[in-house]
Amino acid sequence: MKVRNIFFVFNAIIAPMWSVKAETPAYLNDNLNIEVRVEDALSRLTLEEKIAMIHAQSKFSSPGVPRLGIPDLIVNDGPQGVREELLWDSWDSACQTNDSCTSYPALTSLAATWNRKLAYRQGRSLGEEFLQRGKDVALAPGINIYRHPHCGRNFEYMGEDPFLAGVMAAEIVKGIQSNGVAACVKHLALNNQEIDRHKVNVVVSDRALHEIYLEGFRRAIIDGGAWSVMGAYNKYRGQFCTHNEYLNKILKTDWKFDGVFMSDWGGTEDTRESIFNGLDLEFGTHTDGLTSGISNAYDNYYLASPYLELIKSGEVGTTELDDKVRRILRLIFRTSMNRNRGFGSRNSEEHSADVLAIQQEGIVLLKNQGDILPIDKNRYKRILVVGENAYNSHTRWGGSSGVKARYEVRPIDAIRRMAGNNVEITYRQGYTSALPENVQIEDSLRAEAVNSVQDADIVIYIGGYDKRYDTESHDRKDSKAPYSQDKLIEDLLKQKKPVVVVTFGANQFDMPFIDKIPAMLHAWYGGSESGTALAQVIFGEVNPSGKLPITLYKQASDCGALVMGEYPGDGENVHYNEDIFVGYRYVDKYGVKPQFHFGHGLSYTRFTYGRPNVSKKEFAKGDTIEISVPVTNTGSRHGKETVQLYVHDDKASVIRPEKELKGFDKLTLAPGETQYAVFRITADDLSFYDEKNGSWTAEPGTFKLLIGSSSNDIRENIQIRLN
Repeated sequence: MKVRNIFFVFNAIIAPMWSVKAETPAYLNDNLNIEVRVEDALSRLTLEEKIAMIHAQSKFSSPGVPRLGIPDLIVNDGPQGVREELLWDSWDSACQTNDSCTSYPALTSLAATWNRKLAYRQGRSLGEEFLQRGKDVALAPGINIYRHPHCGRNFEYMGEDPFLAGVMAAEIVKGIQSNGVAACVKHLALNNQEIDRHKVNVVVSDRALHEIYLEGFRRAIIDGGAWSVMGAYNKYRGQFCTHNEYLNKILKTDWKFDGVFMSDWGGTEDTRESIFNGLDLEFGTHTDGLTSGISNAYDNYYLASPYLELIKSGEVGTTELDDKVRRILRLIFRTSMNRNRGFGSRNSEEHSADVLAIQQEGIVLLKNQGDILPIDKNRYKRILVVGENAYNSHTRWGGSSGVKARYEVRPIDAIRRMAGNNVEITYRQGYTSALPENVQIEDSLRAEAVNSVQDADIVIYIGGYDKRYDTESHDRKDSKAPYSQDKLIEDLLKQKKPVVVVTFGANQFDMPFIDKIPAMLHAWYGGSESGTALAQVIFGEVNPSGKLPITLYKQASDCGALVMGEYPGDGENVHYNEDIFVGYRYVDKYGVKPQFHFGHGLSYTRFTYGRPNVSKKEFAKGDTIEISVPVTNTGSRHGKETVQLYVHDDKASVIRPEKELKGFDKLTLAPGETQYAVFRITADDLSFYDEKNGSWTAEPGTFKLLIGSSSNDIRENIQIRLN
């Protein structure tokens, strides 16, 4: 039994039983209001105990108060699963044999499902694994905006649109916290590049900050009820985001966040700013104390001995300290001292089913010329699979999102299993990520793959990025296809056999070959069941229904952040000159023709949209309009369609995007079946952030509601008026 649990059992359960007359302290009484328990516990703490609680005692824990039976707070990374156990004081693996976990789809893949229910399901399932591993806080989800396609952590986030990211994040948070495990929404804010992330100052308008970069956080906190938030490494307005006066006001005053605001590991830089600008819990500060002879390196954290000395000298008071400790106690009572939470589960069949269901809906069918997909096993008896990603693992690396997965189904194995005995499957590696500088090996692998095409009826190419490119702490230098994959694909196409291209990764690489290939799937990073889901889509056991949560450009250099804005900046500052025009907003405003539009995704069946019905065409602030749209499956297969609703402001006092996503509804339809997509719109959905007044404004006037299958495939529209 862990030491913290021994103290908890003794103080919270055994000791009170020794005396019938002894009155249970309020903080141990689950039947009392949490705020009563918080104040009671706070009143019993010494100054030194309070200081100890607001900074780490190891890589992933902060101390409780043993004499009061208050346990330590245990946190862990986890966007794609619970990270393996590390040594107490280092980043090295503890080499345990019982810390494997289920690997969940990356959040880009989850966002591509456009399915609120699946977002909650992933959160709930993920939370169960954290609970079983004894963790109190899951450092997830990440919801920074996909500003440009070079960021190494884009795969951890949920795309370019703040509405989609915010709605999905709120559901993940609810799911995680249904287990009595806190979700930690990260990274507040403007962490949109890995280059210079520890020092760069982001210069952005107030409007873009609120409309694009904060909206997802606002929804995760207000709608999702997140219990903790993590700061970003970078600066905003010249202050580090971990202790930023302006962001703290938004978080704790405007949004009334009552949880714990914690630092990213090594994100704290100043004691006084941390005291007064809202940092509650400090992790990972680089004191190098473990090698400099200090008995306890954690006492050198900014919110440790330096803070204690300021209080004892009378330079600062304890008001801010008490607020920090209240928040940490509140978090503990919601998690580890919540006796109603269960025990969790890990690596269960149910969790594998969750992963598979999510990834099935996350895969996006980008192109399907001549309906070559799904592959007909009666027609194509000899299939050549080419590409290292058919064999690669995508769960282990990538920075803090890497996990020790109990298993991972590789695409090549799933394809062989699903093809059956009557189809011949041949595999050729085609390219190598291990020795990209070795031209001789590269040419040899390419030649072997190309020479095998003549003996095949169809080629399935499985490539894209891997966790050497999509990883924390690094951005890509360009958007060229890694490992010379573009040349390999061009050589395969010259053999005049149909080539189906499958790509993994969060980002695109330039695809000059796109017009020559008949079919293409984008599969992100799919977790433990990644290969299974891909094979099911390829052979038609699953009808793809994913929609892009990002814009895929013809070349990455078409992205507004790279055309108008600065990236990565001059090492000190980066200016977001594209302002609110991120992703499809930029595409619409400047007439850019991307390869695939935001919201795009094909199906093996077809859907037709009927005329929308609206509850009323004129309304006032405080009212809600309900819109319903009939959608019919006119094809021959069961399928799922995500109906998207965008808002267009006919006339405004400020420049507004051509359209903004404000609703989506995913329907499951049998052949010939009709269902209604339902949306609700209020004045808030029509508003913009008014920089002059520092508030959200919905101006009276006419608006168009645009309803479609993607941002570029608008099927119906209806006009409404806000009075």
